[in-house]
Amino acid sequence: MMSEENKVYSTALTKISNTYAPMIESQLVGNGIKMDDYSKQCVMSAISAINNVLTAKNISWSDPQLDQSNVTQNLLTIASLQLNAAANPREVYFQIRSVNTNRKGDDGKYIWKKQIEMGIEGDGNDAILSRFGRDVKEVKQFWEVRENDKFSYPEFNGIELTPPKWSPTGQGKVIKVVYPIVRENDSVDYHIAERADVVRNLIAHIKNNLMNETFGIAKSRFDADYKQKKEIDEKKQEIIQKAAGKDLDTILDDTGLQEYISPAWKDPQSRESMIIRKMRNNITKKIPKDFGNAFLQLQYSEQDDSYQRVRKEIVENANQEIIDVEYESVEYDPVVTEGKIIENDLVAKEVAKEVPTGTAPIEPVIQQETTTEQVIDKSVDPFR
Repeated sequence: MMSEENKVYSTALTKISNTYAPMIESQLVGNGIKMDDYSKQCVMSAISAINNVLTAKNISWSDPQLDQSNVTQNLLTIASLQLNAAANPREVYFQIRSVNTNRKGDDGKYIWKKQIEMGIEGDGNDAILSRFGRDVKEVKQFWEVRENDKFSYPEFNGIELTPPKWSPTGQGKVIKVVYPIVRENDSVDYHIAERADVVRNLIAHIKNNLMNETFGIAKSRFDADYKQKKEIDEKKQEIIQKAAGKDLDTILDDTGLQEYISPAWKDPQSRESMIIRKMRNNITKKIPKDFGNAFLQLQYSEQDDSYQRVRKEIVENANQEIIDVEYESVEYDPVVTEGKIIENDLVAKEVAKEVPTGTAPIEPVIQQETTTEQVIDKSVDPFR
């Protein structure tokens, strides 16, 4: 017999699902996408996974600090791309992030919101590639090539491809990942990612973790003035330069950089899994995809790490920096020709040469003085 606590939990979760599901389906249909049974299952799994994350942080669905629009956006992405949070290995994960809205409350302090951040796992990118890959018929099981394995790269003789050869031993670190991709014409492409290339992912990760760092120069990056921001940026560049030219494992073992690296990267039990996941992502993300729908394309693009990073920078830093412009005063005499006052000195001299000598002086045109209020229509929002 079901306990009273389980009944309450099930009922609450069912109510949440009944609230979001119709709204998600309505928006998908409005964008020309049919929500099938599997998409509905993905939404239900996502709601359950999000609920677990919220419960762990003691946050309710009705919490005023929870960004509801962000939850809806994540569920839209889940439904449209058909990512299953209940799959094993999982295709998507959720975590809570505090985000500064860049707006101040009545007390003068910045307003912060709790957002559900969604990330696509390695198997999620595989699922997207299988479903939307351009000219992709099948995505075969990827190879994990280790240090002590025998491996030969593919070779081309014109357009004829000699496939790679791999003799696995299961010993050593994974140094490359190979994806055999079957195309629609049954030919096979071999996409390879190297361990060394993950350095770029790690440096991008460090830059992301440095985003809110002020090194004690200011209370927060939102409170820093122009001079403080410049000093903070210089210190960030010093840290990034410490990683420049080093290999992946050297950066991960550098004690001076470890404080800016998340545990998933540096902890022994998750370090290799993270590196393998990044190698897989570096392959699956670069293979062209055909979503056949602009809305689907947008949902996928918004999950890209670089896109999110740039978007964050724009939203959080737009119109924040004051640009000082130096003006140089120039003395010149305006030249009157053909009833117009020419106020550019160089142009005026050229035009003056063309004025016939002996002509009667032309009365200057007196221009009506206008104010800013007369020129600008305040009812029109220039940024709309």
